[in-house]
Amino acid sequence: MILLTDTAAAAGNATGSLISMVAIYGVLIFAMWFFFMRPQSKEKKRLAEMLSNLECGDCVLTTSGFYGIIIDISDDTVIVEFGNNKNCRIPMDKSAISKVEKANAGE
Repeated sequence: MILLTDTAAAAGNATGSLISMVAIYGVLIFAMWFFFMRPQSKEKKRLAEMLSNLECGDCVLTTSGFYGIIIDISDDTVIVEFGNNKNCRIPMDKSAISKVEKANAGE
């Protein structure tokens, strides 16, 4: 009888150890998602919303560091006018815009 209780205790310890190990890995995976994946998806949503609200006349900052004014918008491209030279108009993809300042923000 003593052998049976020792074997049952060892099986109980192994099960408890397995459950705690799975719980620790679960908490670790959740923490990785919370601190790395969640902020990235929130930033994607913010950027998509910003690009969907573009209007002509908005001042934009491109990913290459240039400031310009949007003068025309199509489905996935925009035409941006840079600097004081009115002939410097460059078509670019909407994804090249990193920041938008609305034209009527100061009013």
